Amino acid sequence: MTFFMTGGWVESYPDDVKAILAAGHDLGNHSENHKNMSQLSDSEKKEELMKVHTKVQELTGYEMFLFRPPYGDYDNAVVNVAKDCGYYTIQWDVDSLDWKDYGVDSIIKTVTQHKHLGNGSIILCHNGAKYTAQALDTLIATLKNEGYTFVPISELIYKDNYHMDHEGRQIKN
Repeated sequence: MTFFMTGGWVESYPDDVKAILAAGHDLGNHSENHKNMSQLSDSEKKEELMKVHTKVQELTGYEMFLFRPPYGDYDNAVVNVAKDCGYYTIQWDVDSLDWKDYGVDSIIKTVTQHKHLGNGSIILCHNGAKYTAQALDTLIATLKNEGYTFVPISELIYKDNYHMDHEGRQIKN
């Protein structure tokens, strides 16, 4: 799995950052301050990326290269600045809607019955949502029973010879 973190989360939970990496998961960048990236200048975009990048690198030695823009807010400038900083910009196609706090059953149903769920899907969940932790065991077991496997995003994405469509999906050239 892949865990995207903000600068504040890295500062508040350094031992968790280390444990996530030690467990074999990807560490990803979710910006320093969780701002709408498309509304920032290019220099501000770079600062949002590189501040948290440096924190994680100094804490763990890990060089992050996956970036999930806060709110899914991106444009060509965000993608290009991220690329210049050594990042692949990541978007999801299945939103668990866990952030709406509708409950455990809602998270499971929303994901497992999602119209976009399929091979290569990226499922969005939030560590701060009220019911996510309680839903994960059942959600993961249900998806595994349906034949899905879980991999870090670094094993899922194309790293070269691709373009992105209007939905943020990678298309192999």
